[in-house]
Formats: sequence, C-alpha cells, structure tokens
Amino acid sequence: MKILVLAPQPFMTQRGTPIAVHMLLETLSARGDESDVICFPEGDDVDIPGCRVFRVAALPGLKNFRPGFSVKKLLADTLMFPMVAARMLRGNYDLVIAVEEAAFMAMALKPIFGVPYIADIDSSLPEQLDDKFALPGWLRLCFEGAEAAVMRRADGAITCCQALEKIVRDRAPGIPVRTLEDVTMLSGEDSQPAAECAFDKPVVMYVGNLEPYQGVDLLMEAVAVLDPERHPMRLVVIGGTGEDVAAAERRAVDLGIAAHASFLGPRPVSELGHYLSAAAVVVSPRRQGRNTPMKIYSYLDSGRPLLATRLPTHTQVLDDRIACLVEPTPEAMAAGLRDLLGDPELSGRLVTAAKERVAAEFTPDAYSRKLRAFLETEIEPRLPRSPRPTVAQ
Repeated sequence: MKILVLAPQPFMTQRGTPIAVHMLLETLSARGDESDVICFPEGDDVDIPGCRVFRVAALPGLKNFRPGFSVKKLLADTLMFPMVAARMLRGNYDLVIAVEEAAFMAMALKPIFGVPYIADIDSSLPEQLDDKFALPGWLRLCFEGAEAAVMRRADGAITCCQALEKIVRDRAPGIPVRTLEDVTMLSGEDSQPAAECAFDKPVVMYVGNLEPYQGVDLLMEAVAVLDPERHPMRLVVIGGTGEDVAAAERRAVDLGIAAHASFLGPRPVSELGHYLSAAAVVVSPRRQGRNTPMKIYSYLDSGRPLLATRLPTHTQVLDDRIACLVEPTPEAMAAGLRDLLGDPELSGRLVTAAKERVAAEFTPDAYSRKLRAFLETEIEPRLPRSPRPTVAQ
C-alpha cells in the first residue's frame, strides 16, 4: 500500500508519541508499504526504507514543542493542513494513518479526496484539554462530540491502551479498533550503571518529562515523609526542560530533601538502560491521564521493582503481580518505597514476573505482529478495490 502518515509532533525526537510513530513506520516498511510522513519542523532525520518525510515550514518560534496542547502546536497544525491536502491531491494514497489531532484533518479531507483513514489515538483530546484548562461542562461536551465524529468517520482506529480503546468502542461502535501497547526500549544487553548515578545509598529513579500530571512533586513529597536515617535513599530524576528542572530543585529545597535528590535533566534514550541499571527502585507517580506512560514498559524490563500509582493510567497494564501499586498520596508512596527497599523477596518476585510479561507482550516483535494482523485482517479488506487515477507529481 501507499500510506500517508500524519504526525503532528516533532519527529523524530526521543519521547513517547514520536517513538511510537517510528515503530509504526518501521513495521510498514517491513511489510513493503511506501509511506510519506508529514510532521513538525523539529526533529532528527530518519532512514527507513520506503519512507519519505515532509516537514512543516520552520517559521520563527516553531520549535521546542512540549507534550500536550499549546498555541504553538495549534499554529503548526494550521500550517500542516494545506500540506496534507496537497499531498493527497498528488500522492494517490491508499490509506491515511492520522496521529492524534491530525485525524481531524483526515476527516475533513476524506469527502474531497476519498482517502480512507485510521485514527491513531494516543490520548483523548477532551481529557487532555480538560486536565490543562478545567473546561466548562458544555465546552468539554463539544470537544467530545467532535472527537466522536472523527472516530465514527474513520475506517479503523489504533490506540495505545485499553482505556482509549474503550472510548473508541463507546463513541464509534462497529469500527475496527486495536490496542498497540508501547514496548520496552531496552536492548536486553547487560548495562553498566551510569557513573553519575553511583551513590552510596539506594537510588529511587524517575525518568520522563516533568509536566504536573506526571506527579514528580508527589514523589518528592513521599521521599520527604521518610526519615533519611532509617530509610536512606537517593532520589534521581531524569528528564525535563531546564526551567522544569530548576522548579523541581526549588521544590526539593522547600521539602527539605535537596541533600538527597539529584535532577539530571534529559538523557539520550539510547542510554536508558545504563541509568535504570543504577536504580534500586523505579517509579511512575503519575496523577492524571488514561494513556499508559511509555516508560512503564522499559521499567518492567529493567530488572528493578516498579512503584506506581493505582490509577487507570497504570492498572490497564500493571497489576499486583508485576508492580507495587499504591494510592496517589505521599504517605502511600512512602510506604511503597519502604516496602520495596526493605523486602528483597518482594522486589525479586515482582521483577521476575515483570520481565516475563514484557517478553510475552511488550517487545517490538509483539508490536509488529499486532499491527500487521490488524492491517491485514481488519483494514485492508475494507479499502476500496478500484485504483485511483495517478496524478503527476
């Protein structure tokens, strides 16, 4: 097939959705499909056979895109829309795979060009906006209606977690939908622990951005609950912009844990295994959201026990056999840290079960197998059989 992939993100960058888009393109390439990608101006070039990348114009200010909604992202989407229309006019595509809000573009252009589309849903737009802006009820209903329209007009949907799959099935009964969970980013090779994480106390590690919904402040409050003499540990936080890191450091001072905390800023994904190898416990203290954080799958594969909040964002993948799940309060997280650091038998049992789960369900091979089966059994039989006339490029 010839496929147009709409990726309204900085691509390729080392964070959740762009990494998932990269896996998608690699699977399409392995199938023998040709793919054109339209994405934001920011990001590294990729070398995937059969794949071409087209970028939105790099206008002043269109850089440093943060996760989630922003006016900057809305501007880039506006510039992206006519590019999508132009590619559809010239490209003779069999299918569009539209990531996140780009599905609105695919829906708007489908009646004009007749190109079917799959909505690739990594988050719920109404929930994302509500979490950030506390929308009035009527406005949230409007966004939910618009999202439902995108789903109903799609020829299929891909989600990254079961909670989002349920949203699709509720709002668009009858369309094919498949959950493609993210995968471990670790290579499986033994990793030498990162030297900058070599402390004389057990390392409690968080990896990811420092947006409020991730709950890093909750983790810091949990560390502050514990007596450092009775429960020695070193909190290591990896990720975040310079501004975010500075704010977290100030919060650590306010909580009285600055002497026991290190904020390292971002590190390359290629070195993730080295950092996780230095941890005694890995933590996902997320407070909000439905989609499961991509880091969870590498955490599970790290050989380190995982502490996470007992919320749907986690429990659709995690259970008490593979992780220590606690309520999202400082006291409960502190108790979880105390249990994992003080009970090697519990930690060992969780680690063994977690690695078995990853090997069975959350590897690149598993992702590719699920996507191939979805396209071949659910999507391709629904596509128009008559070829479209080719327009000279």
